[in-house]
Amino acid sequence: MLARTHPAYEFRRGQLQMAQAVEQALEEKRHLIVEAGTGTGKTLAYLLPVIRSGKRVIISTGTKNLQEQLFYKDIPFLEQALFGNHVETVASAVQSGHGPGRLSVCYMKGRNNYLCRKKLYDLTDQPVLSGLEEIEQYRAIAAWEKRTSTGDRAELAELPEASALWHKLDARSEACIGQKCSEWERCFVTEMRRRGMESDIIIVNHHLFFADLAIKLQADGAPDAGILPEAAAVIFDEAHELEDVAGNYFGISVSNLRVDDLARDVEASLQHNRMLSASLSGALGSLRERSQFFFSLLPPGEGRFAFETRREFLEENGDEFLALNQALTRLAGELEGLPQKPEEIFNFIRRTQELQVQLGFAMESDDRNTVFWIERRGGRGRPNSPQRPRDTEKTGRQNVFLQATPIDVGPILRETLWSKLECAVLTSATLAVGGGFEYIRQRLGLEHARESVLPSHFDYENQALFYVPPDLPDARTPQFAALAAERIRKLLEITRGRAFVLFTSYAQMNDVYQRLLGKLEFSMLRQGDGPKSALLEEFRLTPNAVLFATSSFWQGVDVQGEQLSCVIIDRLPFAVPSDPVVAARVKAIDADGGNAFFQYQVPAAVITLKQGFGRLIRSLHDRGLLVLLDNRILKKQYGRVFIESLPNYKKTTDMRIVEEFFGSSG
Repeated sequence: MLARTHPAYEFRRGQLQMAQAVEQALEEKRHLIVEAGTGTGKTLAYLLPVIRSGKRVIISTGTKNLQEQLFYKDIPFLEQALFGNHVETVASAVQSGHGPGRLSVCYMKGRNNYLCRKKLYDLTDQPVLSGLEEIEQYRAIAAWEKRTSTGDRAELAELPEASALWHKLDARSEACIGQKCSEWERCFVTEMRRRGMESDIIIVNHHLFFADLAIKLQADGAPDAGILPEAAAVIFDEAHELEDVAGNYFGISVSNLRVDDLARDVEASLQHNRMLSASLSGALGSLRERSQFFFSLLPPGEGRFAFETRREFLEENGDEFLALNQALTRLAGELEGLPQKPEEIFNFIRRTQELQVQLGFAMESDDRNTVFWIERRGGRGRPNSPQRPRDTEKTGRQNVFLQATPIDVGPILRETLWSKLECAVLTSATLAVGGGFEYIRQRLGLEHARESVLPSHFDYENQALFYVPPDLPDARTPQFAALAAERIRKLLEITRGRAFVLFTSYAQMNDVYQRLLGKLEFSMLRQGDGPKSALLEEFRLTPNAVLFATSSFWQGVDVQGEQLSCVIIDRLPFAVPSDPVVAARVKAIDADGGNAFFQYQVPAAVITLKQGFGRLIRSLHDRGLLVLLDNRILKKQYGRVFIESLPNYKKTTDMRIVEEFFGSSG
């Protein structure tokens, strides 16, 4: 069918094998794990059997780009091929629901992507907009609300990414009062839930999927909890990200920011309804004060660090912890005592009680499968990064987050997801380590799944050369940066730029970038100097450009052709061992009699390295150089696991071969 309808169709054995495996999994109601390298055409390989099955299926992806590719490109193409003249555009099929020989497809995003009409209308009567910029944005949003059918902020191209006004108007769940809301019937989230119920295929991302699952677990299966409908199967594309995302949503996070947001929302609502009494004003003032004091007492530290002294902290500062608890109890009591309650008051009471329960858990729980840690961030909870001035310089303070994260999400997923789903398909270009799935199965608690590693469509041996310099010092030593920068300069002269130089830390990226500034004749771009999409666009349009970047450019980035002819990685991407979650996982595996280095740290780094190198060869015509400046891959026993897990690149330790490779490719 594809050969008949796609002008550039090439037969790919891996694609057919994957489609057959997915079809079998759907029919037999079995779980499936499948690694399909770049170029397999895996989206079409799972979409065809999904469509043919006639079942309702949720497809969860790791990136927005893939969501958009599925919704705007792949599904319309298959719909046209399968149903020919019956086809409507997918967007209109979504609006109109089912039709004969038509697919009904829905694209869902997290609630904070949608406008809350009630918030917008409430704001109309309130002079709380700060500055001309917000007033202009408000006018644009108010005009758009009258004509939009989805309420999705992506339609508002002129709204800046970091708009503070949008945060006051979006449909995030903590401010949602559900069916009690006067705008419930016209709500964009209600409409999205309705569309989901009528759709055959629902496209979401992992964050929305697990946020929804966490809400349903909290609500203990209440009928209107969450927004995703029941489905026969879930396809997890880019499934290598599942452990981290699931860990975030099965954990909790309590911060001074959450308390501030609650106090602000309560105050705005009471002022709007002319119900702000002296006692309520006092309760809010006390809550803000107690919160600020309590969070300022938490142990100092930079970034993310384990909170191993909770018991000692409470012995010393127990009164302040109790005082914050009492301030929350007082606010809930004051709100409950209001004679006439506007609809949102019940929601404020729920939020206050939820904060109390979660604060209690974060400070007092002894759960053995949980790691407790603290994170300090700049304004509105954005992480501070070394090349961006502290957000705190603008806001005058840091925000403190008390976090509790499951150490092992496997048992939780086994109980709440795998045992409840008829069929789950986990796929990615990078799931296998040393040719097997033991690592991913273990981390995700997935038993009794069929497994398949598919051959790649690319001729890696002729398309890619993998170079490791044997003479550089150990990547962990102070001498490494200067010598690595010099080697990068030589390599970029051979490749004529056209490269991604990827780093495992901001500090290393900035160090090498500064050392090469003024020494390269090519345009140098650096992550953080502009939005990711703008940097990528500039890279594509600038001949011979070099992009210096860290983790967010290691995956989900696609640049085809000669424009990207080289990917250089500074060192083996082991997770930071001092990170509280990583450290807790290592400790748990070792305590259980395992070997965390070989069972967890090496496999995780293998998958990250495969992701980074995966940026280079994106089509049959791409050709280029892969460089790893860390020669532990040659010298250490565990290096073999990395080499055996990588595609069959041609390998060298000789710069002359690199020169010849580019001499022959021009």
